[in-house]
Amino acid sequence: MSDTVFRALVVSKTDEKTYTREVTERKISDLPEGEVLVRVRYSSLNYKDGLSCIGNPGVTRNYPHTPGIDASGEVAESSDSRFKEGDSVIVTGYDLGMNTSGGFGQYIRVPADWVIPLPEGMTVKEAAIYGVAGFTAALSVDALQKHGVNPEDGEIVVTGSTGGVGSVSVALLSHLGYNVVASTGKKEEIEFLSGLGASEIISREEVNDESKKPLLRERWAGAVDTVGGTTLASLLKAAKRGGAVAATGLVASSELSTTVFPFILRGVSLLGIDSGFTPTKLRREIWGKLAGFWEFPQLHKLTIDCTLEGLDPEIDKILAGGQRGRVVVDLQ
Repeated sequence: MSDTVFRALVVSKTDEKTYTREVTERKISDLPEGEVLVRVRYSSLNYKDGLSCIGNPGVTRNYPHTPGIDASGEVAESSDSRFKEGDSVIVTGYDLGMNTSGGFGQYIRVPADWVIPLPEGMTVKEAAIYGVAGFTAALSVDALQKHGVNPEDGEIVVTGSTGGVGSVSVALLSHLGYNVVASTGKKEEIEFLSGLGASEIISREEVNDESKKPLLRERWAGAVDTVGGTTLASLLKAAKRGGAVAATGLVASSELSTTVFPFILRGVSLLGIDSGFTPTKLRREIWGKLAGFWEFPQLHKLTIDCTLEGLDPEIDKILAGGQRGRVVVDLQ
């Protein structure tokens, strides 16, 4: 199949500060080495993909490059006995779409350890709707549950709630019986968030305390934070005794300025969520939950569908902070 031609979005560097993107043809022989060749049916758009498209060196170092940190489809070839031609599979995280040619192409070739079987009860499109963002949200919920945060303990706040991780977190937590408060800077998305199951929608300013107080009034039994910076510090200060905050992102800042008081006076826990290199056992466990009793009824309402050719404006939108839910890319 080495001479097989396929379509892919390719980002090229034209000078030190200029990057262009176009849908063009590539050959399978252009792909990196790996045990498993996957025919990609669906991918999805993430903020990290947007960064790869504009030359962020913390994401992608070498160009031309095909982004796409999510991919779901079927095995086309495999030299690893764990996978055979025709198997439906998911590939997310690791180096996919960063410095390894990613899911915005109709084929990827990756190490076998990056690949997991599509769980029973889930379609390849549903896997792409979840993607890295949904998987990260599910890891966050799993971490809160394992910490002992239960629905009866009180409110759970989700920041950046219209984004990929945030919107799935809101829907999933609500589905599991939690009282979810959604924080957003987008007043026009109140109906969207209510439809996902949020019991209350608050402004981002309400979870962004700049008073320098070491502690705030206890409110949150738990939180999923995609924002970082002052917002993350504020959530820690306002967490209930024994509460926990799952930190998944840094949209606002990677800095964290706080005191030890939430930890030593209230026993608050900060749970770091790393979805990129999740061990295979836990990865399969989480995907199995999403295919089973964690599947929520609003899943398909989160989705904007587009083709490779229609992806360009969606990339601009996500970089500008204007995206909501999940953008699923159809590569069939």
